[in-house]
Amino acid sequence: MKIKETPLKDCYIIEPTIFEDERGYFFEKFNEKKFEELTGMNGHFVQDNISKSSYGVLRGLHLQKGEHAQAKLVSCLEGSVWDVAVDLREDSPTFGKWFGIELTAENKLQLYVPRGFGHGFSVLSTHAVFSYKCDNFYNKDSEGSVKFNDPDLDIDWKVDEKDAILSDKDQNAPGFKEKNF
Repeated sequence: MKIKETPLKDCYIIEPTIFEDERGYFFEKFNEKKFEELTGMNGHFVQDNISKSSYGVLRGLHLQKGEHAQAKLVSCLEGSVWDVAVDLREDSPTFGKWFGIELTAENKLQLYVPRGFGHGFSVLSTHAVFSYKCDNFYNKDSEGSVKFNDPDLDIDWKVDEKDAILSDKDQNAPGFKEKNF
């Protein structure tokens, strides 16, 4: 696997080495030892989550706060999503900046989103199956969020806002300046 830096501190794209032949393909999706050697980051995950969504669904921006903060390794198993990470660590040189990348079943890219980041995605295909590996267990009382269309962040979700399908929680999330993170 190859690790590529993003413009955000500690946020990485993981590109697999794919072996293909007439039978299909094989690749190592993740290797904790290699990841730690290449990034210096902890790559131990304890919880896997899967979601399925249809075109226009926008999930985010979400995070876990405090002792329940989570780093995530995310990928798209079916379809295509626009994945967004936002650095919410106030002591970071990239605080308040965002990065987006298209993750697809075809490109097999993954994004490592470190603790202290907000995360979300919008579905670009008819449907998408999305995978999250988390390095800490989910805790409902530690949920944080930031409004998806906050003007201070000015995120391009690649889906027209009128077509975005949002949960009530995401529609009513606090703004960036309210610091619910």
